[in-house]
Amino acid sequence: MARNVAQKLIASHLVEGDLTPGSEVGLRVDQTLTQDATGTMVMLELEAMGLDRVRTELSVQYVDHNLLQTDEKNPDDHLFLQSASERFGLWFSKAGNGVSHPVHQAHFGRPGATLIGSDSHTCAAGALGMLAIGVGGLEVAMAMAGQPLYVALPEIWGVELTGDLPDWVSAKDVVLEMLRRHGVSGGVGRIIEYHGPGLAQLDAMDRHVIANMGAELGATATVFPADDAVRDYLEAVGRGDEFESWEADEGASYDLTEHIELSELEPLIAKPSSPGNVVPVAEVAGEEVSQVVVGSSANPGLRDFAVVAEILDGQQAHSQVSVDINPTSREVLADLISGGWLGALVGSGARIHQSGCMGCIGMGQAPASGRNSLRTMPRNFPGRSGTEEDAVWLCSPETAAAAGLTGQITDPRTLTDSHRIVYPRPVMPTRYANIQDMLVAPLPAEEAAKVELVKGPNISSLPDFEPIEDSVSAPAILVMGDDVSTDEILPAGSQVLPFRSNIPRISEFAFTRIDPDYPANARAAEGGHVVIAGRNYGQGSSREHAVIAPRYLGLKAVIAVSFARIHWQNLANFGIVPLEFDDPADLEQIGVGDEVVLEGVHQALRGGTSVPATIGGREVALTHRLSDRQVDMVLAGGRIPLTAQEV
Repeated sequence: MARNVAQKLIASHLVEGDLTPGSEVGLRVDQTLTQDATGTMVMLELEAMGLDRVRTELSVQYVDHNLLQTDEKNPDDHLFLQSASERFGLWFSKAGNGVSHPVHQAHFGRPGATLIGSDSHTCAAGALGMLAIGVGGLEVAMAMAGQPLYVALPEIWGVELTGDLPDWVSAKDVVLEMLRRHGVSGGVGRIIEYHGPGLAQLDAMDRHVIANMGAELGATATVFPADDAVRDYLEAVGRGDEFESWEADEGASYDLTEHIELSELEPLIAKPSSPGNVVPVAEVAGEEVSQVVVGSSANPGLRDFAVVAEILDGQQAHSQVSVDINPTSREVLADLISGGWLGALVGSGARIHQSGCMGCIGMGQAPASGRNSLRTMPRNFPGRSGTEEDAVWLCSPETAAAAGLTGQITDPRTLTDSHRIVYPRPVMPTRYANIQDMLVAPLPAEEAAKVELVKGPNISSLPDFEPIEDSVSAPAILVMGDDVSTDEILPAGSQVLPFRSNIPRISEFAFTRIDPDYPANARAAEGGHVVIAGRNYGQGSSREHAVIAPRYLGLKAVIAVSFARIHWQNLANFGIVPLEFDDPADLEQIGVGDEVVLEGVHQALRGGTSVPATIGGREVALTHRLSDRQVDMVLAGGRIPLTAQEV
């Protein structure tokens, strides 16, 4: 039978289950990726499991999120992560080396491999013909321990690309077009596979841009073929011998189909405060701008910075605009220097920052209040930038550069007339810079066994959680709407993320963007509590702190119209029951303070999918989608205690 690329990748790694969409399958994991905002918890989980050494082909720990060192917390965690990498046999990418996703693609990604990461944008590696999936940290820890990744097998969504991109339109506009059409939940339960003749003009880093923001569509993964463009990229980073061809068979089909004619695209932009709020740039042209930020894993390639440099070359950025440049890796910075592009950026007045996520995760670069910030980043959830009432727009490097010049949102196509700028097509080097010194290789096993974990005072052990009772009676202390993000459940940013290794402390920030009194109200509900939400609850980051912190404060169950994939998995991993309304209209009848009563929980979870409940004195029909394996986890109090029972 003819197979597409995604089907080939799944079949080659299938260890449990079959290829029926919706059924749970177990997949062999070749590689893992962790970063410092989530990796400290993963390393504590490995310690709790008593793991001797990772059992994957390759695992890498990156330090790219929490780079600001305003006190001892972040550098203490960096030391802990390096010692844990030495102890458990991981590669370690030092602070300042770059953002995990482009660095992993350059040094470790290989066609045909599976990669999971405790970062939702791990899916970017699909640019190389990999099956790359963002998951919660505990899923990564289990894969490091040699266990399969369990997922509900997604449908394969084939997106055919035809034609050529016009001037002033680039890869970011392709994925923004997908978001314009389908919103932030259009990819839920699906793997997106791009194919067609239009791929010929998209190099591997262009594909990285598109694959990266598959996370914003809610997709499980994004897959591109490993073709000549991937071969060229691997040769340019000095790893041409690792190329393997992974392409769809002739006559391969898809569960769903889509078509994008590239020549018909125009510059697009996502308005505040959702990646799915996409409109043509021309529609909002004229809005004043005070900040432009270029960088992040959503536009990480040398070309993305070089095109901005060539647009700004010989001109000064607008006097009211701060143009911030975050090189995504030390190698990109080296190539910007050797290509002369860094000089053009410096000459334009741009501010050059260190290689890392920076403003993308709210770690510095907060915009002024009441002012627009244009960013080449993947997310613009409310307050994520570090400014409470922020106005963050997501766009391509071309659109960002145009705003940097004019001081307002500007259709970059108009620069040809207004500034006499010909659309730049920077010539990329045949060999990219290759810097190995910031990557620390795993220690030999005998040396690793002697390493002691370095724990600063801000690093605490994982809390012990009790299993869910058979009878639950608890108040609903939050009732929320659709598309609640993990940034709203547990914020990112420089004030919160330094406590990522300290669950009691970080729990004080849980849900405070929605209700500042949530932590106090949760503690006051001595028998535990429940939260209620609408569609796509838990979209966004993979950080499992958004589950662990409310769990620490007594969260028993989440009842929603629907869940985002990673957060739903994380809830089960830590023993919180995720339930869905049979009738979404029931949400409208529930108020804060209503008592939620669940009787016979254990039998209901084991006996089928129906979980009867009473909420506010009304009978409400609820459903769960947990597999038998996940039910066992929930009833044991989470995956870690279940694993301990099995051992």
